[in-house]
Formats: sequence, structure tokens, C-alpha cells
Amino acid sequence: MSSLTVRNLPEETHRALRLRAAQHGRSTEAEVRSILELTVLPPERVKFGTALFRISQRAGGLGDLEPLPRKELTGENFQ
Repeated sequence: MSSLTVRNLPEETHRALRLRAAQHGRSTEAEVRSILELTVLPPERVKFGTALFRISQRAGGLGDLEPLPRKELTGENFQ
């Protein structure tokens, strides 16, 4: 897991974070993690596979293609 250090955070911002964390019943660090996750990974984000599917649908779909058979990727088959 990665770490992040925030320097020169204004005291007023730090106080607001501590207050918000207390209101949510968690540590300041957990509150910052929550804020970052909600900001950069919002629930309404479009995932890559979904975006590709929508593009293919606008282009007429891929209904005529057969899926490739899956292979077990172990041992000598794994490259």
C-alpha cells in the first residue's frame, strides 16, 4: 500500500478534517483516505470495459464475433 505526505496544510484545513473525521467516527487519516477515494474513484465513474462496450455498441456491436476459448494460464501455458 502506498503512503502520501501532505506538507504545508493550513491549520484551518487540518482542524476541519479532524472535525469531519470525528463526525464520521473515524481517524483523521481514515477520513482523508475516504475523501480521496470518493474524489478520484466516484461510484458513477465509467470503468474501462464498460466504456469499450458502449463504443462497440455505437459502432454496431460485435454480435457476429465468436468469443475466443479460454485457456488455463498455469504451468507451461503461462507466458
